[in-house]
Amino acid sequence: MSRWGVFASAVGIACVAGASGVGALVSSPALASSHAPAWAATPPIRAKVVGRLADGKPRYSSAKPTGLPPSAIASVYHLSDLKAPASGTTGSGYGQTIAIVDAYHDPNALSDLNTWNRQYKYPTLSTCASTTTGPCFLQKDPEGTPKSTGGWAFEESLDIEWAHAEAPNARIVLVEAASNSDANLFTAVKDAVSLYHATEVSMSWGGNEFSTESSDDADMSAAGVFYTASAGDSGHGAEYPAASPHVLAVGGTTLTGCSGTSCSGFTSETAWSGSGGGVSADEPLPSYQGGYTGPVSGSATINGLTGGFRGIPDVSFDANPNTGVSIYDSTRYQGQSGWFTVGGTSVGAPNWAGILAAGATTGGALQGATAIYRSGYSGHLRDVTGGTNGNCGTDCTAGTGYDLVTGLGSPIASP
Repeated sequence: MSRWGVFASAVGIACVAGASGVGALVSSPALASSHAPAWAATPPIRAKVVGRLADGKPRYSSAKPTGLPPSAIASVYHLSDLKAPASGTTGSGYGQTIAIVDAYHDPNALSDLNTWNRQYKYPTLSTCASTTTGPCFLQKDPEGTPKSTGGWAFEESLDIEWAHAEAPNARIVLVEAASNSDANLFTAVKDAVSLYHATEVSMSWGGNEFSTESSDDADMSAAGVFYTASAGDSGHGAEYPAASPHVLAVGGTTLTGCSGTSCSGFTSETAWSGSGGGVSADEPLPSYQGGYTGPVSGSATINGLTGGFRGIPDVSFDANPNTGVSIYDSTRYQGQSGWFTVGGTSVGAPNWAGILAAGATTGGALQGATAIYRSGYSGHLRDVTGGTNGNCGTDCTAGTGYDLVTGLGSPIASP
């Protein structure tokens, strides 16, 4: 197949160094477990430490890329045409609109995206006209232009650059919520569809579950729209909106044999120790998980594994910052700007949104959670069978079939 079709504070970012890939949080605000306005989301993105500044402080940025490029990710996941398309051609997301929903304002979003495009030889994008269906970029603030924060702009750079990498002919719409509150973020999620006609919505953020979260589920239930969400970077445990039955929740992995800008030595994929995952305390088992008949690690069924509640995640993607991807961000983060290497489950949500968008234009068999659980991982997903995200036995250990660390596995186009 030429292209497979499967389907806070303003900072809250982590920086890592060393082999574990988990690292310490730069800012770790407590997340409330009640409904808005107390609930706030943080973006699960982690910057790799790539050196030291003259004063001994960590250096995160560089003048040239130090992380994995699209070609390396393409080789790992067998995405054979993850490359710059000929100008004006269809496919690779053509006719789709990927909405990136984040909080606060990125003042340099389009220029940073085009710096990334030039580096990796993708066509540069311009601002969309109202009738544009092909590749272009929109930046929208339906609640009024919010303030800019370095942490969320950092997240926005990752999201738009890598969603575009996966579906270079899709229209990208950055929808900026007025804040990281429950009310503002889910208003932006609704606006992404009702105002900007999104066909895929990426949500690289989350917070603790709360007892009335199901009231927000309806905001992610538009017919024919796929929603992706990061599972979190704090190891074992459930987050929202990844816990919603209406999203494709994405956990994290480590790519063994990848280093720096190359995956030429790639040998295997294991669970990343920081990957979120577990059992929802509030959401019942969705029908697509209840109907899954494939293997389940630690139980005969997903229902038996979770006790009748929603299991998280559904799928996975590279997330360890030590095998992280390259992004370009000129809005200063930790006082630095330029090229960064980043990981976290924030990487997975926009990549999966792009994969779903590309699949919609190439007739792929797996489109959304219902299809992916019906077909199982065989032939379309790489089953991740090793690694842990905590010390809780089966629930924290990746194994054969569905598990609560990596879900059904990571994308693989041509096994």
